[in-house]
Amino acid sequence: MDILLTLIFGAIVGVLASMIMGTGTSLITEVILGIVGAFIGSTIMNMFGQTGVTGFNFYSMFVSVLGAVVVIALVRMFYRGSAA
Repeated sequence: MDILLTLIFGAIVGVLASMIMGTGTSLITEVILGIVGAFIGSTIMNMFGQTGVTGFNFYSMFVSVLGAVVVIALVRMFYRGSAA
């Protein structure tokens, strides 16, 4: 069930994180980055001894957005670094 929740939150949060970071990518890319970000957010929170995505609540949304923003920032750094 945790994986399913992470996938659903990731799909929703991908669009939200893209708006926060100001990216102009396609909807599919936003959803994929959001799903990866939700997994990354859960992993980051687990590393700090906290729970990851736990259900449809504000905390889980925060964790997912945090992870998605981190993933978008990393993707930006990677592409900026390869273009230079």
